[in-house]
Amino acid sequence: MDLHLNGKTAIVTGASRGIGLAIVRTLLAEGAHVTAIAKTVTDDIAALQADDRFRFVSVDLSDPARITALADEVDAPVDLLVNNVGAAPSRPGGFASITDDDWMRTYGLNTLATVRVTRALLGKIPDGGSIVNIASENSKLADPLVMDYSAAKAAVLSFSKSLSKELGPRGIRVNAISPGPVATALWLGDGGVAKAVSAAGGGTPQEVRHGAEQAMVTGRFTTPEEVAALVTMIASPLLGNLTGADIVIDGGMRQTM
Repeated sequence: MDLHLNGKTAIVTGASRGIGLAIVRTLLAEGAHVTAIAKTVTDDIAALQADDRFRFVSVDLSDPARITALADEVDAPVDLLVNNVGAAPSRPGGFASITDDDWMRTYGLNTLATVRVTRALLGKIPDGGSIVNIASENSKLADPLVMDYSAAKAAVLSFSKSLSKELGPRGIRVNAISPGPVATALWLGDGGVAKAVSAAGGGTPQEVRHGAEQAMVTGRFTTPEEVAALVTMIASPLLGNLTGADIVIDGGMRQTM
């Protein structure tokens, strides 16, 4: 199926690894011109630089001034903006252990970076453009181990819905994707959720992973490539009347209708 993304221009934040990297690769495969935004260049990103449809811009997305300056470094039009950047710090000490600074850092990267990048680039998004915000299953399945992250991603859903109503008359679509556990370093890496949960509650990271897999009717984690495929489908003009939606990809983890 031709998704009609060939020649379109896309911006992807948090693009150096995991879901963001998969989104970049998938959009390039669809013929899009892609600007990847992240703090550091990874080997995977460096390997893409030979493609003349790819560009990397180094941005610390926790720095508001740097995000504002981004508008001068990105050419119009921006047909697709994918706000993917985020991090899920584990809080094994519970609510009382989460300081104001912790809350602000988590909101800064998971919520305000999405708000700020959208604000900085909105003037470059043409009528008929698309914004896709990566939220989280934790937006609805709140978890005390990632309490501040859950709240921050819930705010992303509210922001997405409100913005979709404002921009709808221009034909600019705003949608969110809420992945469940994804097979990336955020969940399975040395500093990931599985290791943090096992350290807090006993057991091994492998046992934590198995428990998470058992909570999904498919019995496995979502892959980054599956999330990336969903992004490209949502971004396609073939779905021109899809806006204000939260698309869940969680292997059936959420039990509600």
